Amino acid sequence: MSYIEFEKSKKELVNKIEDLKKLSETEKINLDDEINLLEAKVKKMELEFYSKLTPWDKLTIARLVERPTALHYINSIFDDFVELHGDRYFGDDKALVGGIASFNGIPVTVIGQQKGMNTKDNIKRNFGMVNPEGYRKSLRLMKQAEKFKRPIICFIDTPGAFCGIGAEERGQGEAIGRNLLEMAGIKTPIISIIIGEGGSGGALALAASERVYMLEHSIYSLLSPEGFASILWKDSSRAKEAAGIMRITAQDLLQLKIIDGIIKEPLGGAHRDIYKTAAEIKMVIEKELKYLTKLSSFDIINLRYEKIRKIGEYEDG
Repeated sequence: MSYIEFEKSKKELVNKIEDLKKLSETEKINLDDEINLLEAKVKKMELEFYSKLTPWDKLTIARLVERPTALHYINSIFDDFVELHGDRYFGDDKALVGGIASFNGIPVTVIGQQKGMNTKDNIKRNFGMVNPEGYRKSLRLMKQAEKFKRPIICFIDTPGAFCGIGAEERGQGEAIGRNLLEMAGIKTPIISIIIGEGGSGGALALAASERVYMLEHSIYSLLSPEGFASILWKDSSRAKEAAGIMRITAQDLLQLKIIDGIIKEPLGGAHRDIYKTAAEIKMVIEKELKYLTKLSSFDIINLRYEKIRKIGEYEDG
């Protein structure tokens, strides 16, 4: 059963529970036993289904429009966020937000790829697909953070960098490559957290850091399963099959040492309880900053280098 089929079946039971509750109130009938039985059944269904999600299920959850965005987490975790705009070359990219904030009294720089919260907002945000000016804005903010010795927190959520003609004309590849080059030598801590889709170089441009975490039901890959299937089999309809072999889940990537840890989500996904998810993320940031801010700039850069060197060293179990 796929995620969509499961949610449809669950909704039918939830609707039945609501109907029984209304009937109990209007007809003054005690239906508590029937209601409790159905609620227990729904809970059991959820526990069983979410304990064995397929990679395609996780991808479906990661792409949900209801899933919390970077701004949701920024506003929940940080205080006094001040957004900064523009790359000082071309313009301001709405698909990438960034600025200065306070975390437990510590000044930090926060950068996030921002998807829309509805269709209109998605158009404004270009569905989270960043243009070159967005990556140049992020690099400007990182260099500023380095100058003032502020830790950097990145939230990653993009299908991939925007591949339009204008983006290519303005140097999309160079902008991403420049980010990777410069991030390798930034002398202040960088923590990257994948909160939804971590697609292609568009995600990697904010993930060349010494600490990378993923939410439990997020994904991280060199390209989308649809693109993988189109290239390998010339058939995008085999995307579900591709997702199963690409090793895109947080659990796979932790084994490969591409990420440093998995942040637990509420049962059903982050959208079920934004504040609980934000609290889990906050604990991870708090733990890492406590360690990273004690290191010298040399040690931070060396930690980043060693992390990249270990990628792909498979660890069974």
